[in-house]
Amino acid sequence: MSDRTLNVLDGSTFVVGDRLGDIHAGGTRAHGFFSEDTRVVSHWVLTVGDAPLELLSLHQGSHFDAQFVLAPSVGPDEQAPWSIIRHRLVDHVWMEDVTITNHLHVASRLRVGLAVDTDFADLFEVKDDEVRVREIVADREAGELTLAYEHAGFRRSVTVSSSSPARVTPAGFVFDVEIGPGEQWATSLTVTPFAAQPGIRFAPRAPRGRLPEVRRARTAELDRWLADAPALEADDPAISRTYRTSLSDLGALRMHPDLTAGATLPAAGLPWFMAIFGRDSLITSLQALPFLRGLAATTLRVLAARQATTRDDFHEQEPGKILHEVRFGELTSSGERPHSPYFGSADATPLFLILLDEYRRWTGDDELVRDLEPHARAALAWIEDSGDLDGDGYVEYQRRNTQSGLLNQCWKDSWNSIQFADGTLARGPIATCEIQGYVYDALRRAARLAREVWSDDLLGARLERTAMELKARFRRDFWMPDRGCHALALDGDKRQVGSLTSNIGHLLWSGIVDPGEAAATAERLLDDPLYSGWGVRTLAATEAGYNPLGYHTGTVWPHDNSLIAAGLARYGYHDAAATIASAVLSAAPYFEHRLPEVFAGFPVSQSSVPVAFPTASRPQAWAAGAPLLLLSTLFRLRPADGDVEVVLPGRGGRVALARDPGRFLVPATEERV
Repeated sequence: MSDRTLNVLDGSTFVVGDRLGDIHAGGTRAHGFFSEDTRVVSHWVLTVGDAPLELLSLHQGSHFDAQFVLAPSVGPDEQAPWSIIRHRLVDHVWMEDVTITNHLHVASRLRVGLAVDTDFADLFEVKDDEVRVREIVADREAGELTLAYEHAGFRRSVTVSSSSPARVTPAGFVFDVEIGPGEQWATSLTVTPFAAQPGIRFAPRAPRGRLPEVRRARTAELDRWLADAPALEADDPAISRTYRTSLSDLGALRMHPDLTAGATLPAAGLPWFMAIFGRDSLITSLQALPFLRGLAATTLRVLAARQATTRDDFHEQEPGKILHEVRFGELTSSGERPHSPYFGSADATPLFLILLDEYRRWTGDDELVRDLEPHARAALAWIEDSGDLDGDGYVEYQRRNTQSGLLNQCWKDSWNSIQFADGTLARGPIATCEIQGYVYDALRRAARLAREVWSDDLLGARLERTAMELKARFRRDFWMPDRGCHALALDGDKRQVGSLTSNIGHLLWSGIVDPGEAAATAERLLDDPLYSGWGVRTLAATEAGYNPLGYHTGTVWPHDNSLIAAGLARYGYHDAAATIASAVLSAAPYFEHRLPEVFAGFPVSQSSVPVAFPTASRPQAWAAGAPLLLLSTLFRLRPADGDVEVVLPGRGGRVALARDPGRFLVPATEERV
């Protein structure tokens, strides 16, 4: 998404506009006010008088509010006769205060216009730039403008109101104002979305006060969120800024599911992925556990509550499977899209078990583990049954929804991500290497939970035995002696998909590889074909399909690198882990300390700065979580550690983390399995 856009958000309710504060959906498809996966405002343009407006300053103090200072365009020897301040805030609804100051010594008569329109486009339509034409009804009553759409029980509307008298038309608002010399005129605008559709109950929305009051309350809440995390000090102030930005971004992406008040989990990323994603929420919660443990508990409960219990090819659900994505837009409501929810993910289910155990390690919360025991057992049953499509002991995927399902259902879920070294695409069923690592880790962790919490030693022993059998089989079938690493995947004919990819780093994170294989893997990860200097590429530069701007075929993903660094440290390669961690952290300042979802894979020798990927999400959950896991890895954090300190390679200098060890209840001696 273009850096010329500005985002103001409250979880999955957000505004994307230009740097004047306007929305032009026709010119930039990402523009709009979005709620419940629907664009409820597609056009929002402020005019004052006849002259075009220009930006004087722009300040965004937090994710939920922004202030634009504007003035009419004038010649080089002219003075601006007035200025405009737009203060925008999103908190369940969109609030915007507009204040005009007259800088003349005489009264000014101005016509102030606000053009408003909507297309009620499903977010998938906006993303694909294929917006349908809908029949929209406009209603003007008591100084408000309501735009509404309904079809087959799917209803969306948006109401715009103003605190100042205006002429309201189907196209927006017109204010005829007179401002005395040195005086001001102001109005407060409120944009309230409404949603209803079959089978879903949405909470009503209303402003929780006037904009200044809400801003104070939201600022205090954000301060509490940041204060709950450990304090970090660094010789390099850029690291401190990146750390705080990561915490703030995770705060910005929080969604409030229908659970206990205050419970939140992270949406995946703005603008296209502001929804519950199984894989993304699980990995983000893992990354953030030492810093923000509440995300993990909510993520586990939400995903368990939506765990599949039946088989359905359209939604790709099977008993015990953890969902991939939940959406509420019209295409999902009408059955054109399968996201209600959609289960096209082969790795979310083992990741659910991994997070459940890791959460207990950091919190000692046996009660949650007992509550979710039936869900954990169902997830284990899925791994052993439906997840293994052909009975060979590996978890594979092959889409059953051939119309709108995902072709690849691993974390690299683009259509061309699983390819041979010559660029030929693999055909399914596909068993990617990292998913087998996740399954191995999940089995061993579930074995520990069975012994220590569920009082089921027989299950624990069986899961340990199954994990060891998987490890031996994996080494036999995936190891490539000629390349000194594991294959990316096995295809439908059980051939090794032998391209060199970042996936091999996830194998270290899961612990499935032997020490000798780990040494070779560490070497491959830091060789020039995979390592760009800013991080490990998704696909090595030596492979035929390599593209430094390919989504999963040569780019650098911060979250990917955070797992790789953690894996290297797990096997004792702390210098290599620090090299990768320092490289990714050093890229953050070039993105305003907000690491994007992905950036280009150009080598540092070719580009002295990291190159942006044109459509990367920012903020994005597991990119925001990446610095947290990288710091955990550098500090070698364990659940009961106190204050820790580390010196980064190069010019990174000292970094220290101050924590309250009383918050973590598990003995420090307990290690990962």
